[in-house]
Amino acid sequence: PVRVTALVPAAENHVSGSSYRPGDVVRHYGGKTTEVANTDGEGRMVLADALAYAVRQHEPDLIVDVATLTGAMKVALGLRTGGLFATDDDLADRLRAAGDRVGEAWWRMPLLDDHAEDVRGEMADVRQMPPGPGGVVAALFLREFTSGLRWAHLDIAGSGRSDKSYAEVVPGATGVAARTLIEFVEGLRDSARA
Repeated sequence: PVRVTALVPAAENHVSGSSYRPGDVVRHYGGKTTEVANTDGEGRMVLADALAYAVRQHEPDLIVDVATLTGAMKVALGLRTGGLFATDDDLADRLRAAGDRVGEAWWRMPLLDDHAEDVRGEMADVRQMPPGPGGVVAALFLREFTSGLRWAHLDIAGSGRSDKSYAEVVPGATGVAARTLIEFVEGLRDSARA
């Protein structure tokens, strides 16, 4: 009873004559435009396109994205806890509880509306790297592409890789969020059946 569609937006931060530059204005899928401030923010640019595409092409009830979006999460939460941003409490609670059940730690971070205006662009609709708290403004940037749908962002910048073994994790990519997402969807399935 639960339809899941997975999109994998990917980018390589690579120098070439056709690379985007600071000051460029990029038009995303769906038409929204973004001022480029820092070429190291390529992940959020392709993720914004994927969010806009998902909304228009798949008409979801809710969206959960996972990304190694900001070093700010690594600084704030360390290497074993992921950041969780969500547009509503129920979605955040369900994701955090799913993570708890499968041994993946998530800490809810605020979508501070005090910084929502910082995301607005001067030359475009939005700014890719606005000033303010890094993780919060990155999430607020992504929220601009969700068309008001229920949405959560799981930031795995710190927890996505490990340099040493702990619990069941070995050095390298941890696969964090995969178990949380499966458990989350199973919870949605159980709710739909009830």
